[in-house]
Amino acid sequence: MTTLLIKNAQLVATFDHADSSQARELRDASVFVRGNLIEAIGPAFEMPEHADDVIDARGHLVMPGLVNTHHHMYQTLTRAIPDVQNAELFGWLRGLYPIWAGLTPEMVRVSTQVAMAELLLSGCTTSSDHLYIYPNGVRLDDSIEAAAQIGMRFTATRGSMSVGRSQGGLPPDAVVEKEAFILKDTQRLIERWHDAAHGAMLQIAVAPCSPFSVSQDLMRESAALARNLGVRLHTHLAENDHDLAYSREKFNCTPAQYAQDLGWLGRDVWHAHCVKLDDAGISLFAANRTGVAHCPCSNMRLASGMAPIRSMLNAGVPVGLGVDGSASNDAGHLLNEARQAMLVARVRRAMQPPTTDATGRLFFGCDLGPAEMTPRDALGMATFGGARVLGRTDIGHLAPGMCADLALFDLRTLAFAGGAVHDPLGALLLCASPQAAYTVVNGKVMVRQGRLATVELEPLVERHNQLAVQLAEAAR
Repeated sequence: MTTLLIKNAQLVATFDHADSSQARELRDASVFVRGNLIEAIGPAFEMPEHADDVIDARGHLVMPGLVNTHHHMYQTLTRAIPDVQNAELFGWLRGLYPIWAGLTPEMVRVSTQVAMAELLLSGCTTSSDHLYIYPNGVRLDDSIEAAAQIGMRFTATRGSMSVGRSQGGLPPDAVVEKEAFILKDTQRLIERWHDAAHGAMLQIAVAPCSPFSVSQDLMRESAALARNLGVRLHTHLAENDHDLAYSREKFNCTPAQYAQDLGWLGRDVWHAHCVKLDDAGISLFAANRTGVAHCPCSNMRLASGMAPIRSMLNAGVPVGLGVDGSASNDAGHLLNEARQAMLVARVRRAMQPPTTDATGRLFFGCDLGPAEMTPRDALGMATFGGARVLGRTDIGHLAPGMCADLALFDLRTLAFAGGAVHDPLGALLLCASPQAAYTVVNGKVMVRQGRLATVELEPLVERHNQLAVQLAEAAR
């Protein structure tokens, strides 16, 4: 087995506790990797002196690789489209569905690699992706094969849309699929690709798109299929006010009640966004340990609102972070997503209505202090929390026996000047969001000294831009 020694790090932040404030932070420490697993963490003198690969980590912060729990990678092709730059969710989707109808297998493969390159360079080592549109021969296999080539740990979700506009859904009829085929293809993908083993590089999840694009029957049958085959369930839920109104009008219930009625609550389920999850919904999610993918940048970009993340965490809801689609975030920098999660939570607290205590003294939200979300809280969601949401116990924190997924950040750079000397870990979010100096996935160095090691980035971006123009022009 090959070995890797990450030597003399300024700080190793393990995130080895659900409460990130209780996790170990080791100064002047090293990490030794054998094969794809961490073998030891501790002082340099306790580590083996030699390894097949040695990274001099002096002046660096070492932490678990970040975990991205929600993405639509094909959307890198439709970033900053002028017609939808100022739209809310439903208008944004209506504007983009006709463009996405022109997707080809090559476009999916190339956009997947562009999205994964951006994630890897931000220190992300594991990502899910929600591909729910399959025109022109596109298959989820296209994403899977692209991920294997670039070397990212991957949860590929087989999304779907089956209720078109003529049936009261949001998407055009031309981009929906027959439900029998959706279920058959989903089963094929699970049986062909899903790996349940410790250290799996690829897992499959079942992911009907949303309440406004699939039927209740498909939701129920998808849940039954996933549980019969032992895989996880994913969808969008309670994303904005229009989403909430659709559930009330069509199903006469809240989104959380809708999920409960269809069997979409449980430890094997995670929902994206949940911006409009109310107190009763939070209680339901907490009681069933249903996960949430928090996507603050996208929620702000589409004016959907600010999810009640602190209330979810306090109730015991598993929460991870997601960059969401690259046409509603226009970036895939997961470390920046953690920074935004921290900032949005603080703004949400400041916007709470004034209250009074027993003596009649008036308190404003800002009087409660800024600690609605600390840097360690947000980074905990990006690591330990994200792994929990994806049902992984082998990633998300650093300890012997865990997968060797690590991100290293150089604390000696301009962005950290005056910050890392006080709190290296806190500075990761309180200072400008940096790129990773090194990213290690499954014991292999995928980013070395800030450069992607597995694919040539320049020709990849050039071809991606050609395809982005081709896709947009074909829809005109």
